[in-house]
Amino acid sequence: MPEALKPLLRRKLAAWYRAHARDLPWRRTKDPYAIWLSEVMLQQTRIDQGLPYYQRFIRTLPTVQALAEASEDDVLKLWEGLGYYGRARNLLKAARFIVSQRGGDLPTTAAGWQALPGVGPYTAGAVASIAFGEAVPVLDGNVIRVLSRLFDIDACVDDAAGKRLLWQTARELLPARRPGDFNQALMELGACVCLPDQPACTDCPLAAHCEACRKGIQQQRPVRKSKRAAPHREVVVAAIRNGGRYLIGKRLSQGLLGGLWEFPGGQVRAGESHEHALRRELQKELGIEVKVGGLLAVVDHAYTHFKVTLNVYVCESVGGTPESRNHSELRWVAPEDFHVYAFPGANRKFMPLLK
Repeated sequence: MPEALKPLLRRKLAAWYRAHARDLPWRRTKDPYAIWLSEVMLQQTRIDQGLPYYQRFIRTLPTVQALAEASEDDVLKLWEGLGYYGRARNLLKAARFIVSQRGGDLPTTAAGWQALPGVGPYTAGAVASIAFGEAVPVLDGNVIRVLSRLFDIDACVDDAAGKRLLWQTARELLPARRPGDFNQALMELGACVCLPDQPACTDCPLAAHCEACRKGIQQQRPVRKSKRAAPHREVVVAAIRNGGRYLIGKRLSQGLLGGLWEFPGGQVRAGESHEHALRRELQKELGIEVKVGGLLAVVDHAYTHFKVTLNVYVCESVGGTPESRNHSELRWVAPEDFHVYAFPGANRKFMPLLK
């Protein structure tokens, strides 16, 4: 990157950001807690989807102390529907670490942020640069796209070497003055102009200097590995009714959907009937025998790396007392009280049918 080009790119990007930056609540403050929350919450989440969650979360838990004192159930309920629930659990762990080990003082450097549970280089750089003015770069999906096109980076961004090159490029381009604004401007450009499928190059302040635009290869940057087809899982779910209440279990805190409540069930084996799979899974999970009734719903749902079809059956327990073998806790809950608990999105799709 020519040295003479850096100040020109910085000036053009800064002027565009001042004129076009969206008015967002975390941009009106230097509170590191508010900025940290926004960066964690908006990873893998569009701003229009995440904004109501952010507003509700920070209204309910306005400080790191309040977050540290919250229960995991309360935090997951506030997060319910956003997905990637590990983010919420790590946010809570980090808040408790800050309060117990740092006396409630949030870190002021990227290195300090990265010492917290669940905080990686991107989040650390974003908070440290925006809240404290530390000259550290950021590299999220938007910045990767902008830099890959601007400098025609043909290295695969999913490989370690490609990522190192991008971090180095972001570091070289970063100004010492107002680095937080510059980082936000790069992210904003990627989110609003340098779009994945239809980049608005005529609206881009850097178009005259963009190598991919000059060559007409915007759609070929960034270079990524080919995605494999997402595997599909056939799952059976039991709505076990007893006196107007249904049995739900709390998933163990670690792993996929950890800490959320769910209706019991499991994966169907090859060649296995739904009824047999339900009987087997409920014996394994709960230690009970069931009578399998009618099919209540069929629900398709996609996760990051796989897809599922849930086949939901109304069931009746006919032998044994449910035990928490695969869950941390079991409860019988009436449908009117479902709203108290945080459920996976796939469960939420069929729950309105339960009366």
